[in-house]
Amino acid sequence: MEANESGFEITQQQGAWVIRMWWPTGPITGGPQRITVEAAEGAATRDVARGISTTVLRRLDLAAAMKLAETAPELQQGMEEVTAKVEEAGSSAGLLLANEGVSEPYLATLAATYKTMADLGAPAPVPWLARLIGRRPETVKDHLKRARREGYLTTVAGKAGGDLTEKATQVLAAFTESGDGRN
Repeated sequence: MEANESGFEITQQQGAWVIRMWWPTGPITGGPQRITVEAAEGAATRDVARGISTTVLRRLDLAAAMKLAETAPELQQGMEEVTAKVEEAGSSAGLLLANEGVSEPYLATLAATYKTMADLGAPAPVPWLARLIGRRPETVKDHLKRARREGYLTTVAGKAGGDLTEKATQVLAAFTESGDGRN
């Protein structure tokens, strides 16, 4: 494992090839953001001449690389920073969400806070949100589904988060301008 100024890299060798996987500094929320495959130093010319085979790519062990990446000291520092940012983002909306019924402003604020947490790389944003607003994770999950159904938040396949819709942006703007917002 090698660290550089903006992230860290894990290297694996498969036959005549060196595979480098790079993650940015911060929480590991999925696979690497960059993979490079290069001929290994001293690799047999005949193996390199054949090029990278699908066998080399199938043997790439992403699960082991991710486990190793999770132990990186850079990750711990990044997690502390993300935790602080998520807590800050959540606490600004937490008071409103804790005291508000399931209204338009609640759904729009919940969607915006959830999106912010996911964008910051918060692992499992739903339990964090639930803790911040004093509701059960199942309840928050149901409210997020409702926010999606009612058009406040889009879906991102297979990942936490989404994008705020125009409807959510308008509700948040009207709520803030009316003076009801606690921001």
